[in-house]
Amino acid sequence: MRIRSKAPLRLGFGGGGTDVSPYADIYGGAILNATIGMYAYCHIDETVDDAIHLESRDYGAQASYAVAPKLERDGTLDLFKCVYNRLRSEFDVAPRGFRMVTHSDAPYGSGLGGSSTLVVAMVRAFAEWWRLPLGEYDIARLAFDIERVDAGLKGGKQDQYAASFGGVNFMEFYGDRVIVNPLRVKEATLTELEASLVLCFTGRSRESAHIIEDQIANASKGHGDSLEAMHRVKEDALAMKEALLMGQLPRFASILDRAWQNKKRMAGTITNPHIDELDTFARNHGALAGKVSGAGGGGFMMFFVDAMDRHDLRAALEGRGHLVLPVAFTSSGAAAWGHSNG
Repeated sequence: MRIRSKAPLRLGFGGGGTDVSPYADIYGGAILNATIGMYAYCHIDETVDDAIHLESRDYGAQASYAVAPKLERDGTLDLFKCVYNRLRSEFDVAPRGFRMVTHSDAPYGSGLGGSSTLVVAMVRAFAEWWRLPLGEYDIARLAFDIERVDAGLKGGKQDQYAASFGGVNFMEFYGDRVIVNPLRVKEATLTELEASLVLCFTGRSRESAHIIEDQIANASKGHGDSLEAMHRVKEDALAMKEALLMGQLPRFASILDRAWQNKKRMAGTITNPHIDELDTFARNHGALAGKVSGAGGGGFMMFFVDAMDRHDLRAALEGRGHLVLPVAFTSSGAAAWGHSNG
């Protein structure tokens, strides 16, 4: 039996960082995001060799272990092991041999929620294989616990819920409670927004953990300007949601620009001279607004431009050697399916 799964990556429009503890626990977080037609994939094949084979095509890493109820972490593909260990233990599944291979459409450090999306894809694949009764909230919660608790990786919650649910969502975070509000945005508005966005890879992968640590420290210590910036970022997410639902894309772009200025105040590591220079270059070539998608420090920048000028902006960015991608929204979340590999 062969199981395949995929989960969509996401663009963060506003509120990023307010889903991270302790800010979300104390003040409540709010995020506006949308999934796009780029995916993380997981493939699982049953085997008969009494071994568990793990492979990441993105990292060029692979390892094999004897079938066991728990795989010991040894520094190689530990996140994969955490997924297996948590699900096998929580649902009391009998250990058996398999081969699991993953890969993603986005480069490492993209700022599109790649690692969390990959965990969602893995959880969804195991749920299909082992016939686990998991809904969207269940999958997202498990993925969060695996990544943040079991593996000890720092970060928020939006990526897991975006990948699990899919679509355009306004998410609210109150400690352990998460509310996903799917938005019924008019098709014409979404089509125009797709035609007005450009994704540009900065060429520098970012280590989001360090940036998130700064945000956690600022929220914990109540640092005035940084904490105030988080409040403003949350308000911007709400304002962007309203603009999107009303089809007011010029207002949406204006708030997106304001949100980026506020986000940069949340931690000193969110931007750098390389990002600032790219932002200025894009604006000089037609961009009306722009921000980093994700924690910051690198990855993809998202630029809003008049749809008529998108081709020129893309050509200018590509002329500098940047990877530039169009945006295509998707309405579906994580999915899995099985078929015979005979």
